[in-house]
Amino acid sequence: MMVQSFGRALVAAIAILAGTSGARAQEWPTRPITIILPLAAGSGLDTIARLYGEKLQIALGKPVIIDNRPGAALMLAAQAVANAPPDGYTLTVATTSAMAINPVLYKTIAYDPEKSFTPISLYVKSPFILVVDPQINANNVKELIALAKGRSDPFNYSSPGAGVAQHLSIEYMKNKFDLKMTHVPYRNTGQSILDIASGHVHLGFVEAGAGLPLIKDGKLRPLAVSSATRLPVLPEVPPFSEASGASDFEAVSWHAMFAPAGTPAPVVNRLHNEMKRIMAEPEIRAKINAMGLIPFETPSLEGLKTYLASEREKWGSLVRQIGLEGSQ
Repeated sequence: MMVQSFGRALVAAIAILAGTSGARAQEWPTRPITIILPLAAGSGLDTIARLYGEKLQIALGKPVIIDNRPGAALMLAAQAVANAPPDGYTLTVATTSAMAINPVLYKTIAYDPEKSFTPISLYVKSPFILVVDPQINANNVKELIALAKGRSDPFNYSSPGAGVAQHLSIEYMKNKFDLKMTHVPYRNTGQSILDIASGHVHLGFVEAGAGLPLIKDGKLRPLAVSSATRLPVLPEVPPFSEASGASDFEAVSWHAMFAPAGTPAPVVNRLHNEMKRIMAEPEIRAKINAMGLIPFETPSLEGLKTYLASEREKWGSLVRQIGLEGSQ
């Protein structure tokens, strides 16, 4: 009888706790929400977060605070949220680097990209533009590939550093087409792009925001964008998949919102639905397009998990393949 009584009491306690948790989730939010960002104020990621943060604040009826914590190769913000209470009041925005590349590139990191977070929304893709020194006799991707295959001395290409998304995007292209090219890593984005324009480096994948001025001035020749769709700011430049014939080619960084693992499902669903609604607004989409980025309609919560798993496999495998696993 004592065992049965204890069992009934345990079941009742669990039911009460579950009910309390559900009630708390339904009451959410009762105080300000903080979104911790891995880049400094004024960056594209920060600008977009502030755009939807204002609208999220109106929808939820509580302040939404943007907290910029750059550092540790975009991992400082992720680490902070991985260790935060799973109550829906602390969120982060992470990119491909923090969630798919760095976990393999670095010897140790302070979070698990799969187990430490609950994904909420993937809302922007940040493509790269394949550019060449205008002195290179290639006006499209197929001509560039043909030239690369016919050279005895490989083309060289620049990036802001080993293991960054621009570097891995060229390596992805090399693997797709069995090309030989020499990596020239730089310490910063600006110099890595300027040295293509000045003829010191043959080519590279560059961010739209940094590369557009030199493209407009004719100092860089754009051949393709790395996204599956065209960039509104460069509508005449085709996607790499279209220009090359490799229909599955996509090499982008993305912006995705995450909460700590264990965040109540009603909170996650509310945030997911609000973000989906806000990011579909024409005003928001137009501003993102103008920045050289691509607004993206988030997959469902399950679809989001599947996409993120495929990105971890894609970039993690490439990092291992080119010998950079645990190199940093």
